[in-house]
Amino acid sequence: MVKSFPIVAAVLFGLFAAPVSAQETPTLTIYTYDGFAAEWGPGPGLKAGFEATCGCTVQWVAADSSIGTLRRVQLEGASTPADLIVGLDTAIAGEARDTGLFADHELDLSGLNLPQPWTDGQFVPFDYAHFAFVYDTDTVKTPPKSFEELIALPADFKIAIQDPRSATPGMGLVLWVKAAYGDRAAEIWKGLKPHILTVTREWSESYNLFLTGEADMALSYTTSPAYHIVSEDDDTIHAALFDEGHLAQTEVAGILKSSKHQDLARKFLAYLTSVDGQKIIPTTNWMLPVVNLGDQLDPTFATLPQPAKTLTLTDADIAAHSQEWIDEMLQAIQ
Repeated sequence: MVKSFPIVAAVLFGLFAAPVSAQETPTLTIYTYDGFAAEWGPGPGLKAGFEATCGCTVQWVAADSSIGTLRRVQLEGASTPADLIVGLDTAIAGEARDTGLFADHELDLSGLNLPQPWTDGQFVPFDYAHFAFVYDTDTVKTPPKSFEELIALPADFKIAIQDPRSATPGMGLVLWVKAAYGDRAAEIWKGLKPHILTVTREWSESYNLFLTGEADMALSYTTSPAYHIVSEDDDTIHAALFDEGHLAQTEVAGILKSSKHQDLARKFLAYLTSVDGQKIIPTTNWMLPVVNLGDQLDPTFATLPQPAKTLTLTDADIAAHSQEWIDEMLQAIQ
């Protein structure tokens, strides 16, 4: 009896205290991808920073990819416990918008610093970088300067890429080739086929193949070398810049219409795009901030070469044709 008393008391206390606690300290549930929520990612810092001012608790719920977060919300529908999704990107924003699950953000984003002006009423950008193939200067002395130069290399020059059906960089590559070559995209994919070592499910698998020397280049971002410089004091990893230009990936966040904490969710988005929120992003997510951080941005990022030309596709074209373009790519490389 004595041993059971604390348990009974705890249960009774929980029954009576839980509604009060929930009312006083709301929980903001945010779906994101696993790397964002990881201990080395931006999630912990953003959680601590926002909780210090919001009187709330931030709960990250991680999926294996940003595409996975969208699929989960689509399955859960209006019953989803998520208040926001953080980590979608412009390649799937159109599809996400078409679900009808997202609310307007109602924020003034006119002061953002992006390759193109931002006008989206539902999704809020929080970082960006251009897709690029990375290489090691110790092993690749003369990197290709275009997809066509890459195709012309000997067949034993190998690249690792990601599946567009499961990884946003893989989808980004499909869009990049289409934006650069239009009706010639299938021809480019056929030319790339002998060089493709493998198509991995996620970015990390491809990148590891590159780091272990199994692939000469891997699909990543122009900002990826910053990680190696800052964290490893290694300046041998570079991004190959292509003459035809590069497509930028902009990561975005959106509020679910079903959220019971709409105002709190908007405050989080405002924090995410503030200087305090943005200064956490570059050296944890290894992407560029969407606001001018001045001297609060690690100087390494200023040393990274950036594409002279940014390629674009409209949300409408992506939403209408992305599956067709994925099928075109898969058919060409199989």
